[in-house]
Amino acid sequence: MALVTELELPAFDYTDPSMRGESFHRAMGELRRSGWLAQAPHGYMTLDREAGEFFLRTRSATFPGMKIAEIFGVNEGALFEQMRRNILQVNGADHSRLRGLVNPALSPRAVERYRPAMRGFLEQLLELAVSASAGADEEKGGQAGVVRCEFVEAFAKPYPSQVIAQVMGAPLEDAPRLHHWSNWIQRQFDAVSMASEREQIEQAVEEFYEYAEALVRARRESPADDLISKLIAVEEQGDRLSDVECINLVFNVLVGGVDTSQSQLAHAVRLLAEHPQQWQLLVEQPPLAAAAVEEALRYEPITPFTARILTEEVVFRDVTFPEATVVMVCAFTGNRDLGEDATGEESFDITADRGRSRALTFGAGVHYCLGANLARAELQEGLEFLARHVRELELDGEPVFEGVSGIYGLAELPVRFLL
Repeated sequence: MALVTELELPAFDYTDPSMRGESFHRAMGELRRSGWLAQAPHGYMTLDREAGEFFLRTRSATFPGMKIAEIFGVNEGALFEQMRRNILQVNGADHSRLRGLVNPALSPRAVERYRPAMRGFLEQLLELAVSASAGADEEKGGQAGVVRCEFVEAFAKPYPSQVIAQVMGAPLEDAPRLHHWSNWIQRQFDAVSMASEREQIEQAVEEFYEYAEALVRARRESPADDLISKLIAVEEQGDRLSDVECINLVFNVLVGGVDTSQSQLAHAVRLLAEHPQQWQLLVEQPPLAAAAVEEALRYEPITPFTARILTEEVVFRDVTFPEATVVMVCAFTGNRDLGEDATGEESFDITADRGRSRALTFGAGVHYCLGANLARAELQEGLEFLARHVRELELDGEPVFEGVSGIYGLAELPVRFLL
């Protein structure tokens, strides 16, 4: 039996700003070949799927939200209250109660009702992209039927915020504000941003709390066909959500459902553009979109690192982890355990049989992502829509990768469509 603090382990700093794109892929490949465990800032990092699943599922660990608050001196104010009340921070019977009340509103069957609206948003965004590209090409003498756009700005950024506005029952014209708030609030999970941009994060939390409180008050007075109304009405054995609980669950759906979906959709389109044979398969068989989504989630997870803090001493693989140890689960390397082909090589393949195991991108265990079903539906509709409308897809410049310490997205993705 070995104490983890006594092990000689390779080190990896996920806050290193150079870790993005191919440099990140190479570094993680080398790290994974070194073993299953590495040293990380503030703790340790698991590198294979089995270890990742163990630490995500164990009841002896929880999300270290309050540890993050302690590290960065967040001890009062809206951000502190949000971190304290976040469902990721709630455990035991209270967590089971909240999940039991909210899960029916976000079940696979429940989110199906939003698919027609998703298609409508995508149609509008394609029309805008075609119009903007045609205007630019008219000046440059471009080719008919070819659309050039920066995919993040044209599709990946507006689409999820429009969907969340629809789901929440917020005015569609508020979608840009919802995106702004989500983008900033998500940065509480990024150590680099917490160290340098905390004031903006605090402001976004305060503004969204005020906005969500007004929405909940309006829906209590006048219920509608939306998520907030469903959360207000939901009841289980006489139990209901309080306004504070309802607002914080809406908060979780917003934060978890905009920036994340934007980033995963952008990476999925990038991967398909970089693998033209895979794109052609999808064009020929648009229903493969569901498989393409799962493969993108596995191959390029936009949550490459998920933190847990141990609430008691834990022994795993004859290694003792003391209470209060922070463990980072690396979904990027863990997902690779599902991805090797018959030759042992890693591949991006939307037709591959990965078995029944799912990627670690949405987490695992009791804190599995609350909005995973909604995110999957958004991504599936996005890829299937593009496959039905775009014959050819290719990069029209170099993608601009963001850092991996928070949500791992793309700042820019220039693409070329042939309609």
